[in-house]
Amino acid sequence: MNVGRLSALRLAAVVLYACACTSDSSRNAGRPFVAAITTDPGHLNTAITTNGSVHNAAGLLYNGLVALDDQLKPLPELAERWEVEDGGSLYRFHLRRDVRWHDGRSFTSADVKFTFEELLLKFHSRTRASLSSKLLRVDVPDDYTVEFRFRRPYASLLQQLDVEEAPIMPRHLFAGSDPLRNPANTAPIGTGPFRFVLYRSGSEIRYAANRDYFRGAPRIKEIVLRIIPDPGTQVIALEAGEVDWLFGVPGPERPRLRRDPRFRLMQTPGYSGGSNCVTTIGFNLDRPMFHDVRFRRAVAHAIDRRQFLDRVLFGEGRVADAPISSGIEFAHARDLRIADFDTAQSGRLFDAAGWRRTGTGVRSARGIPGVADGTPLAAGFSVMPAQSSYGDLLRAQLRAVGFDVRVEALEPAVFSQTVFTARDFDMAIIAYCNGTDPEIGVRRQYMSSSIGPVPFSNTAAYRNRVVDSLFDSAASALDIAARGRLYREIQEIAVRDQPYVWLVETLNTRAYNARCRGFGISPHFAATASCTQ
Repeated sequence: MNVGRLSALRLAAVVLYACACTSDSSRNAGRPFVAAITTDPGHLNTAITTNGSVHNAAGLLYNGLVALDDQLKPLPELAERWEVEDGGSLYRFHLRRDVRWHDGRSFTSADVKFTFEELLLKFHSRTRASLSSKLLRVDVPDDYTVEFRFRRPYASLLQQLDVEEAPIMPRHLFAGSDPLRNPANTAPIGTGPFRFVLYRSGSEIRYAANRDYFRGAPRIKEIVLRIIPDPGTQVIALEAGEVDWLFGVPGPERPRLRRDPRFRLMQTPGYSGGSNCVTTIGFNLDRPMFHDVRFRRAVAHAIDRRQFLDRVLFGEGRVADAPISSGIEFAHARDLRIADFDTAQSGRLFDAAGWRRTGTGVRSARGIPGVADGTPLAAGFSVMPAQSSYGDLLRAQLRAVGFDVRVEALEPAVFSQTVFTARDFDMAIIAYCNGTDPEIGVRRQYMSSSIGPVPFSNTAAYRNRVVDSLFDSAASALDIAARGRLYREIQEIAVRDQPYVWLVETLNTRAYNARCRGFGISPHFAATASCTQ
């Protein structure tokens, strides 16, 4: 399809969208603030998933015990103050007494205890991986005090208690229920700056300002999240004045929007659902073809990561040079012997692993345990629709070395079920958001205890007892230099074992209407914003 026809189709989609929304807008003296989201989130409970589409849609509804400022310093939020005792084994939080849930019920320490024990530690992959083996218990001495007691000193808790990593949910709505099927997931109650109003599946989500918000009522009175799957159509909607905010801007569109005085762009390493993200290919190590590390290294050497940066991200980000993001400076290892792009070395490793070239150009198996001789070298590559371009490029690169890849695009819920619950995949791509500390988003990717049905955990089913032990030691080390040395050792082992291929570190460009200002980069991005009519 040529570019002109594609643009015409996108414009037509926006015209239809605009007509559908006119009657709603005309009934309001001031048009609501409209943000575009790409995917219908399916639910709005950010405590049971790290899926970015859910966090994009629902971050404004909730609060954490603490907030993080732009320098990642913890600030009071639901907790007004705290103490750290016993060398980092006890954290005591004193809660605000003026916080109410959106249904009018009082917020108490029972909500915090319940959220951690029954939601976050069971279903939130980053919190589950980092805290479940170390947290001894959560105590509530009274309605406004919460104590986290650890088995031994724990260094990074305060970085893990913001609304991204630990949103607090109402006990009175979830107690005694199946949290994955609770009606509050699609008609949520929070404590945050905006209240839930309406959820039209596949169409829109509406929020209203929380006039009783303990930090003061937001100046934006109404927010509409429009579900517009095509990013190009989102840009046209922004230019047509029908959308005020985009969570992401396609690379080819950025220069034009930067030149247009009607809009402002902001770039951040953070996404809803995480920050300091490394787009990563995970091998299913339960499959015989991936058992041989020479095979996994052969794949890594066949991949030109620079092309992913240039052709998929349009230069926004950097080529990954370590398993831990460079955004976590103290933990990021430099000068690792990460596999470089070398198709000759890739071919030699494939040959050594028993995958030989044939007359068809596709390699086939010879003498590989668990793989019948003559089996063509072919595998599926599971992606979510937004990552299909990664699959197309990977397929082209691996075809050049005799590896036939089938790209399998799956909707987010199906992807999670297929990859993490059924483990019915060969390779998959994950944007592993590392967060502000390796305990937040890195640990879940490697720990053997993180293998299981929790989405976005240990995709590869990687098992290494030394790595498990090193993560535990790093979590307890209070000296940051000592932690850095331990994380370097972890990365050296990971590069040697190659359970993943680390492609690119991504950045995120957001765009918004210049009539608005005061946005933040956190999930509460609109809580402090205001717009002129």
